[in-house]
Amino acid sequence: MSRFILQGCVAAGVALALLAPVSAGDLSALPHTRDDLSARDRARVERIVRPATSFAAAEKFERMQGGAGTSTKLVNRDALSHFNANLTFKQEETFKLGNALFRKLWVSSPSSTLASDGLGPLFNARACQSCHIKDGRGHPPEGAADATSMFLRLARPARTDAERQALEDYLVASLPDPVYGGQLQDLAVPGLKAEGRMVIEYQEQPVELADGSVVSLRKPGYSVADLGYGPLDPSTTLSPRMTPPMTGMGLIEAIHPADILANADPDDKDGDGVSGRVAMARDPATGKLAIGRFGWKAQNATVRQQTSGAFSGDIGISTPDAPAAHGDCTASQAECLVLPTGVQADLGDTEAPDPVLELVTFYSQNLAVPARRLVDDAAVLAGKQTFYDLGCTACHVPKYVTSRKAATKEHRFQLIWPYSDFLLHDMGEGLADGQQVGSASGQEWRTPPLWGIGLTKIVNGHTFFLHDGRARNLTEAILWHGGEAENARDGFSGLEKSDRDNLLKFLESL
Repeated sequence: MSRFILQGCVAAGVALALLAPVSAGDLSALPHTRDDLSARDRARVERIVRPATSFAAAEKFERMQGGAGTSTKLVNRDALSHFNANLTFKQEETFKLGNALFRKLWVSSPSSTLASDGLGPLFNARACQSCHIKDGRGHPPEGAADATSMFLRLARPARTDAERQALEDYLVASLPDPVYGGQLQDLAVPGLKAEGRMVIEYQEQPVELADGSVVSLRKPGYSVADLGYGPLDPSTTLSPRMTPPMTGMGLIEAIHPADILANADPDDKDGDGVSGRVAMARDPATGKLAIGRFGWKAQNATVRQQTSGAFSGDIGISTPDAPAAHGDCTASQAECLVLPTGVQADLGDTEAPDPVLELVTFYSQNLAVPARRLVDDAAVLAGKQTFYDLGCTACHVPKYVTSRKAATKEHRFQLIWPYSDFLLHDMGEGLADGQQVGSASGQEWRTPPLWGIGLTKIVNGHTFFLHDGRARNLTEAILWHGGEAENARDGFSGLEKSDRDNLLKFLESL
């Protein structure tokens, strides 16, 4: 077995289809104040979202962390799969249709099941649900487990002025490998070779905490085995991507741009060591620039963009926003490009035309945030205070009130608690992947929202965290924080065990 070894990680966002050039603009073009609120409402919102100062009891409405749409259903394996509680009966029907398409298994072309063919030809999964297991968090391949919910992004540096300009104008989020494209596909339709297989090797690194206890962190190295189409380009590097949970995506989309901009401090003017930057992304549906909110590098501006990218890169299914019917196949993969596609002229010019993309997008936008547990528990409240005292809220901003102008009425003017600023932060060399993706540098990652994190074990049967699942529990995840989060990490390391335990109980209550 030949193996092409690449230590270290480099990310690539799903390459967007080239659009007509549009000026990249800058942040000055975005609204810096809430233009959806009256003066009275603005004062009210500012009062509501102020950080907590008392930790003797839970804050008002804190349990309902997804606003009026919060799910209060039984906590079990389906806890992240319920629809927003405030949807109408008609919207519930739309959600269920989207759910059916989300779970749908696609097959290769040609097929007698005309509405389901078009898979690949190269792919990582046959259904959205295969990666987003129970709408929750993916996992790295462990033991005999497969890699379906984790894959490798491929990217290389720009070589020409035109490529550099395309990156600067956000016409592409990254540049793909010339042969293997933007993502390593480990599966293929019958008669076609898969691209290769991800290999992970871990090294254990002990970390001693202030109380003398030792935590072992595992540092991963990534390689590709069984390459099917020759070597990767020498400048191409790898970055693993574990599928994130889909909790509250429509509510994240409904946060007013001014509220995200308000937390940005790229020059660290307040001197707290945290300098979050706004990510910019070009929406393929409109060609316009907007704030990136989705993806590990915040390379996608909308849920629809995130959805169409996954259809294309993960399953090889074309949509109106990503119309390449052969998915991530490149010009160097002639065997792939000559295979039949699932495009049917009577249904449209893509394999998943609207309303398929619209329905899956609606489903993704309306998965409910679960209600908090134990919000008044003394240990949870103590852990919450420690979370604040350590400065964790500098990035994991607790709460927002969504825009009155949100596209969906049920997402409007909701008090939500995602615990994220949705900005890019330098997380240090330990987590660095070394490659620009959209606005993000090789050491920057979007702050992931924390709502629902405490249900990972119940829903997905594991506790793997971070972009590549290297952390086997929340303690390890915190200890991997570096860069702008170094002070908070060191503060955690210096806590008494009882205080660390309380902090973890708080996180597990989210």
